[in-house]
Amino acid sequence: MLSQKAKYALQALLVLAELDEGQSLMIGDIAERQRLPKRFLEQILLDLKHQGVVQSWRGKNGGYALLKPADRISFGEIVRIIDGPLAPLPCLSRMAYRRCEECVDEERCAVRKVFAKVHDATTEILDGMTLARALQGAGDARELLRSAG
Repeated sequence: MLSQKAKYALQALLVLAELDEGQSLMIGDIAERQRLPKRFLEQILLDLKHQGVVQSWRGKNGGYALLKPADRISFGEIVRIIDGPLAPLPCLSRMAYRRCEECVDEERCAVRKVFAKVHDATTEILDGMTLARALQGAGDARELLRSAG
């Protein structure tokens, strides 16, 4: 399940993705537009700044802006930054692989096979959906899968 923190991160980034080049927004403005808790949003944006997703400026004309174009920031990237690996089972994770303790034969495990399909579909959708595409209304997963395949 997507954490509240990841959901807030995506909502804030979508607001920043709508800005014209050279524009920035203060945390309070982002929080107000999306009805997000300002204190929590501060920590989220700081995490995203450390990961090279956003940049910030201090002062009267300060605020936050995307560090790279909205068409190069995927939902998958943000979810991984905030929530960690997308894999529903540790034995499916590419970044944090861990064999399941009770596993007898990973290659024949029916549970693993089913969740591998879930993981592949989830990854394809989240990595294919950029902030720019989401803002253009390409949020339908079926449409995304058709265009990817």
